[in-house]
Amino acid sequence: MNRTQLKRSSILRMALADPDTVDQDGRGEPFIVRAVKIAAVVALYWFVSITMVFLNNYLLDNRDLDAPLFVTFYQCVVTVGLCWLMQLLSKLSPELIDFPSVKLDLKTAREVLPLSVVFICMITFNNLCLKYVGVAFYTVGRSLSTVFNVLFSYVVLKQTTSYRAMASCGVILGGFWLGVDQEGLAGSLSWTGVFFGVLASAFVSMNAIYTKKVMPAVDGNIWKLSYYNNINACVLFLPLIVIFGEVPRVTGFNRLTDLGFWGMMTIGGVFGFAIGYVTGLQIKFTSPLTHNVSGTAKACMQTVIAVVYNSSSKSLLWWTSNMMVLCGSSAYTWVKSVEMKKDSYKAPVDSAKEKLLPEKENIGV
Repeated sequence: MNRTQLKRSSILRMALADPDTVDQDGRGEPFIVRAVKIAAVVALYWFVSITMVFLNNYLLDNRDLDAPLFVTFYQCVVTVGLCWLMQLLSKLSPELIDFPSVKLDLKTAREVLPLSVVFICMITFNNLCLKYVGVAFYTVGRSLSTVFNVLFSYVVLKQTTSYRAMASCGVILGGFWLGVDQEGLAGSLSWTGVFFGVLASAFVSMNAIYTKKVMPAVDGNIWKLSYYNNINACVLFLPLIVIFGEVPRVTGFNRLTDLGFWGMMTIGGVFGFAIGYVTGLQIKFTSPLTHNVSGTAKACMQTVIAVVYNSSSKSLLWWTSNMMVLCGSSAYTWVKSVEMKKDSYKAPVDSAKEKLLPEKENIGV
């Protein structure tokens, strides 16, 4: 009995003890405090990500202003402005805000330019997909990023993929085609939206590849990369807005002087900037694997909210397609995580064997 009480009391002390006396996972924080922080970070990520998707859908679905490129351009302008603001606040209160210097360097901007072209295609096609398919089908319509990751890894990097990872991609593809089929049967399918969704998925994968190549140019700092990406995007979007005939649509918009409209546009830009921060925050407090699982669960919740909000009635097969996409994505993430751990364990062993190999040859001689 005393032994049981001792165990319970020791567990309670470990959970509630002072941070200086407890070192859970090397972080110097009690379990309850850390659990609350993780829950808060995950909730913040869900709130920012889901709100951003619904905001973009609202802005892009405006029938009075058919100018998706202009909306995306304005969000890039807001991001650049927020980078300048964060830099200023960092100088005024360095103990509260840590933000790198974001002075414009033309040489760095040129080095980031190839990524910026991919970045523009990614966010443009992503927004166009959201414009045409809506939030409910958005998860399925934009679900092929993982499949393109495998494809580009093989074509560009000559990296093979395990059978388990390929099987996960097969589940995602099956869910995608089933979702397209069910949207078609329901009479709400937009082939234009599906086309843009596939392109968005491809450019999301290309963006990840180019990001790794460009990172050294910005000293490995994700905020510097975001700044240069959006600076380049602001410049490149201007001729595109002219070429695609959006200038007369914008100038003829009847709410051009409405502060409420610009307020929503600015809030959309702020959430676009914030998603980068909360994504990094969630990875920092959890792990890349947990972040992907959280993103999958968030996508499921986002779909449910959209269906309920629009008072839609979806078939069992439609929901099955969503679950196939989400489960396939989660399975792929888990498989790759396990494989990476095996590789990390294997590398030191192989290195040790190589060091011992000459000694064995000498013994043989």
